[in-house]
Amino acid sequence: MIPNGIYGHYAGPVGVGAPIFFDTAFGSHFTDIDNNTYIDWMCAYGPMILGYGHPAVEKAAADQAARGNTVSLASPVLVELAEQLVDMVDGVDWALFGKNGADSTNLAVMVARAATGRSKVVKIDGGYHGTSGWMQEPDRPGVAAGERDQVISIAWNDAAALKQAIADHDVACFISSPYHHPVLADNEQPADGYWAEVETACRAAGVAIIVDDVRAGFRLDLAGSHAHYGFSPDLVCFGKALGNGHPIAALTGTDSMRQAAMDVFYTGTQFFSAVPMAAAVATLRELLVIGATDVMTDVGRRLSAGLVDLANAHGFDLVVSGSPAMPYYRIADPSLARREAFAQHSRWIKACVQGGAYLLSYHNNFVSVAHTDDDIATTLDIADRAFGSLRT
Repeated sequence: MIPNGIYGHYAGPVGVGAPIFFDTAFGSHFTDIDNNTYIDWMCAYGPMILGYGHPAVEKAAADQAARGNTVSLASPVLVELAEQLVDMVDGVDWALFGKNGADSTNLAVMVARAATGRSKVVKIDGGYHGTSGWMQEPDRPGVAAGERDQVISIAWNDAAALKQAIADHDVACFISSPYHHPVLADNEQPADGYWAEVETACRAAGVAIIVDDVRAGFRLDLAGSHAHYGFSPDLVCFGKALGNGHPIAALTGTDSMRQAAMDVFYTGTQFFSAVPMAAAVATLRELLVIGATDVMTDVGRRLSAGLVDLANAHGFDLVVSGSPAMPYYRIADPSLARREAFAQHSRWIKACVQGGAYLLSYHNNFVSVAHTDDDIATTLDIADRAFGSLRT
């Protein structure tokens, strides 16, 4: 009844011995339909930041649902959420909303083109900004010839390549995650001075800077990941964690982009649904109250340090990259070819999942404020046995 069964990015981890359907979820755990419970270190690929079924978020959603959700008029919670984002996020003056991260990245590119009168988009090799045709590889089924013609791809941390692209092309915008978190590869932080160079080059040429903070948003800094790295973009895209699992995304921007945002037409039937907006307001306020980024950073550091120590004790080298609240793990073995090394790493991940710690082999993981000391301790016990299984 469903093409490919489990489709899209949820199809990636499905394999023999892996859970396929959940039955219940609460806090930092979910239980599958076979009654196996897992500590969830994927957090639904990022949306879960406060814990599944968080009381304050679900109460706000239920209260709004009692008044109405998708109606012929917008709810004033639209303004309340925009005000909350403008107050929280460094340097932004307005907000527009959609459902998925791709809504915010697509709108950001359209706004940048409208503001600059130019067409070309510069992105990073391996950078992911959604599944629209302009972002897909040209040989993917369903992508029309020429959809990528307006996109220029350059290496991460190569400010000189960006300057050259700007010199050679009619560039409207540069879009990038705040740090590089591709799949199937170690995550990379910006080099010293990288974002300062990017900002200088783009300002000089009138090129809009778009930060895709859909994945990292609110896990590095509640004022936006650009605040964490100390630079000032024109447009910042949020999604995933914004509503703690309720479907909502946001594009925020500066006053210099306001008129273009007014001119561009980009909308959807469910874009004004009030329940996810109420959930997002409650999520953001709760994150502020508990100082969420510090909590997640601490949990992530302790989890990763423990895993590295266990790997060393078993004679393995576990490489940890990315940010503490979004760690990417890889068992490195220079004696193995890349494919064989990944297969070994995948066996370790599979053993962790079968033991009750839900991790992925090809994607960064996520930390939430719902993860506890007991979750860390239990995960380390599971990982210990999983490392041991690689030697048998």
